[in-house]
Amino acid sequence: MTRPRLTALSVLGLSGLMLITGCFGPPSPSPTSSSAAPSASATSSASATSSASPSTTAGGTTTATPTSPPSTSAVPTSPAAPPPSSAPASPVTQEPQPTQEPQPTGLPEQVAPLTIYYVAVDDNGVSGPRIGCGDSLVATTTAPVKFTDQVRPSVETLLANKKRDVGLSGLINVLYQSNLTYLGGELNGSTISIWLSGQFMLGGVCDIPRAKAQLEYTAMAASGATSAQVFVNGRPIDEVLSLK
Repeated sequence: MTRPRLTALSVLGLSGLMLITGCFGPPSPSPTSSSAAPSASATSSASATSSASPSTTAGGTTTATPTSPPSTSAVPTSPAAPPPSSAPASPVTQEPQPTQEPQPTGLPEQVAPLTIYYVAVDDNGVSGPRIGCGDSLVATTTAPVKFTDQVRPSVETLLANKKRDVGLSGLINVLYQSNLTYLGGELNGSTISIWLSGQFMLGGVCDIPRAKAQLEYTAMAASGATSAQVFVNGRPIDEVLSLK
């Protein structure tokens, strides 16, 4: 077998190729998708837009994704309600309500005679309920009176009578010298309670049950109650009259 002969041209070409390879070396590998270092352009882009969120692509470059502006609701919002102390934008005209006279007791107004009790001395219960020293209580009536609470005008009429004798009836009023003022009354079930202020001026021991009975029976007749309690200056009448 004969070996091939190298020509002078072939030797020169091979020498040049080896010289070029020795100077430059092998080519650098191309970047792969596993590279995590961002490029210089991506870094400058990210610093320029601080509101953008960076995202890494497969080629190692960073693409800035701009954030969307705040969304505006298409439905208009209602204005905030004014505080309670604020005046309304436009005054609201209201029709005036008719005023009525206050009715403390809630009772209807009526017109009727008042029943006032006086004493028949030594009658011994013939003409009415028997009281005290063998006397009787007798009911009398006044002219028609307008009222809503019948207790007040009845008791006030009794206290306003400053005469001992009741006409020609033979009845007497033992309260005619007393200085008493009606303050108020309250009906609780079948019991009427009345409050007075002032002082009693009585003529003797027998006037004590007479005065008490006149007040109690007059208040019961006006209220429809079956029992009564009388307070004078905040104290029960029995306690006040016991000192007389």
